[in-house]
Amino acid sequence: MSPRILFSTTRRVLTQLRHDKRTLALVVLVPVVLLTLVYYLFEKQPGVFNEIGLIMLGLFPFAIMFLITSIAMLRERTSGTLERLLTTPLNKPDLLFGYGLSFGLVAAVQAGVATGLAYWAFNLSTAGTTGLVIVFAVADAILGVALGLFFSAFARTEFQAVQFMPLVVFPQIFLCGLFAPRDQMAGWMQALSKVMPLTYAVQGLQEVGAHVDPTPLMWRDLIIVVGCIVLALSFAAATLRRRTD
Repeated sequence: MSPRILFSTTRRVLTQLRHDKRTLALVVLVPVVLLTLVYYLFEKQPGVFNEIGLIMLGLFPFAIMFLITSIAMLRERTSGTLERLLTTPLNKPDLLFGYGLSFGLVAAVQAGVATGLAYWAFNLSTAGTTGLVIVFAVADAILGVALGLFFSAFARTEFQAVQFMPLVVFPQIFLCGLFAPRDQMAGWMQALSKVMPLTYAVQGLQEVGAHVDPTPLMWRDLIIVVGCIVLALSFAAATLRRRTD
């Protein structure tokens, strides 16, 4: 990768996002609206929001970024923009990691707004620091970006890209430990959850919520999530075609 080309790609994607008001609103405001609904849903059940709301700070960015990124990359391919870009000195890793970096910066804003709302408006309480919650929220969002870039290679239309949501995102949400403790699941479900990156993102957030100081398990979970991001971006670069059929 070339740092100059990488940052040039990042700047280009950020410029496109800046002019796309609807996407920015979706990225920043939708998690806030959904988090508000979750808070009032459990308003009369003290302590529940501390558990559910904390996990949602990771789930919402993951799902939203997956959807937006997969469609954005598909548009690049179907419009011919991608083919023109790949005739320049731009390499595939420059493009994919540039996307990851640009959406990661947007994710940092998204995570900051949602986390600020949860702590200061909804009185979210965690044993760990707010900074670690934001780190995991951003990592979850970038994970969604990376997986969205990878799976967009297998879609030919925007409708097909959306169809990957129930295939890729929903099973991870069901098996990450949100609805039932993972150790109480059937053996085959536990096995599936162990190979799903969102499991470790949620587990890391739970560690932050339960412990004042960072734990070895929390650091391990964060490393796994980051490793999955790099792996997904690398696979996305490997499957990126120079021509669109």
